[in-house]
Amino acid sequence: MSQQPFSRPGAIDLSGLRRPATPPAGSGTPEGTQSAAGAYAVEVTEANFQTVLESSMTAAVVLVFHSPTQSPESSTFAADVATVTGEFDGRFLAGLVDIDASPQIAQAMQIPQVPLMLVILEGRPASQPIPGALSADELRTLFNQLGQQLTAQGITGRHQPRGTAPVTDEAGEPEPDPRYAAAQDALGEGDVDRAVAEYQKLVDANPADVEAGAGLAMAKVLQRTQGVDLNTARAAAAEAPDDVDAQTLVADLDMLGGHVEDAFNRLVDLVRRTAGDDRDKARTHLLGLFAAVGNDDERVIRGRGNLASALF
Repeated sequence: MSQQPFSRPGAIDLSGLRRPATPPAGSGTPEGTQSAAGAYAVEVTEANFQTVLESSMTAAVVLVFHSPTQSPESSTFAADVATVTGEFDGRFLAGLVDIDASPQIAQAMQIPQVPLMLVILEGRPASQPIPGALSADELRTLFNQLGQQLTAQGITGRHQPRGTAPVTDEAGEPEPDPRYAAAQDALGEGDVDRAVAEYQKLVDANPADVEAGAGLAMAKVLQRTQGVDLNTARAAAAEAPDDVDAQTLVADLDMLGGHVEDAFNRLVDLVRRTAGDDRDKARTHLLGLFAAVGNDDERVIRGRGNLASALF
């Protein structure tokens, strides 16, 4: 079976997709609900679609479009994809898109038929769409080929399993994870630079470690604001509304002061006003603040929706 090489043909156009302000009841975390087929599969909805795409910055996402009513066979194929991706321990995340339940996604992605499979990497299609159903063995061959191509490009990140339960003690309280002890000790001692270095080690070892990523993002906020005078920073930002460095610094200070939504709104407005490298810098900084707060936080969900509107 031949396979198209990876490419970067262009960002996905999401302009036709309206994000609800809050996810519908029962939609689960923004990363998506765990599929019954395995820990590395999510049911993609209009509420979590953008976040699933963003997870392709860590490792490849395989979107599978299916329709239980139009083609029951396509839904069987989607379940097979979810099962096979689970054999690769986070190398891929299967995103299962029921076009009957989420027709706007199919419209935005211009899906001509089901089943159809699309590999997403770094928020962009990484191969030509793969129409039709493949057998489980053909899927394994395909994913082996994709994995080899990713490794050749130096892309080795992995997704975290969905729906894993935290380890608790006898009283039902979460037990501290020893992996984070060095970073947390550094923060407790006020050594922010060492905390950043310790969290960075964890992220480098496993880019899909969401908790380490959140810790690193928050530690960097602390690092960037060390010794900064709040009034001076606000005055500088007021004088230069389009200065990315001045605006992101005040956003960091707002975060530390507990004004999370003020920080998000400041950077969303900056994204709207800027272009090119400045816009990308503001967007990247905002994504870091999202990571520091956590993707399941309602303020982050609203902030992602506002960011999507500003971008598209």
